[in-house]
Amino acid sequence: MNTNRLSKNMEKALSDQMNKEIHASHVFLSYGIWADDKGYQGIANFLYRHAQEERNHSIKFMEYILNRGGKPKVDAIPAPPADPDSLTACFDGVFKHEVDNTTAIYRIVDLSMEEKDWATWNFMQWFVQEQIEEETLAQNLIDKLKIAGGDRATDESLFTLDKTLQEAPNDVPLAQNATGDNP
Repeated sequence: MNTNRLSKNMEKALSDQMNKEIHASHVFLSYGIWADDKGYQGIANFLYRHAQEERNHSIKFMEYILNRGGKPKVDAIPAPPADPDSLTACFDGVFKHEVDNTTAIYRIVDLSMEEKDWATWNFMQWFVQEQIEEETLAQNLIDKLKIAGGDRATDESLFTLDKTLQEAPNDVPLAQNATGDNP
C-alpha cells in the first residue's frame, strides 16, 4: 500500500528545500572559516552556530518528508561562494542568503495552498516564522557593522563587535511579540 501523503511536486519541493538548507549550512561554515582565519573568532563562532542551525533545518525537512510517507532525495551540494573580501561582503552574503531562502520557503507555502495540503502548510509556518528571525538577525549583523564603522572600522570597534557576536544569542526579538511595555 502506498502511504505517501505528499504529491510528487511537493515531495520534490521539500527535498529541494532540505538540500537548500544543507547548502546554507555549508555557506555559513565557509564564512565562519574565513572569519576565523582573519582572526574574528567571535564572528566565526556566531557563523558556525548559524551553520549548525541551518543543518538542523535540513533535518526537519528530512523528518517531515519521511513522516508523510515520502523519501527525501539528497542531491549534490554546490560549493560555497568564494571567500568574501570584507566583513561587509560577508554579512551582506548572509543577508542575501536568508532572503533567498525566505523566497524558497514562500514557494512551498504557495504550493501547499494550491494543493490544499494543509499538513504541509502547517509545517511550513514554523519556517515562515523562522525566516523572520533569520532575516532580522542578518540585518542586525549589517547594522552592527555599520555602527562599528563598516569596512573602515577601527581595530577597537571590530574587537568589540567580534566579542559581542561571540556572546550573542541565536534568536532575536520579533515585532509580533512587541508591546508598549516591551518594545
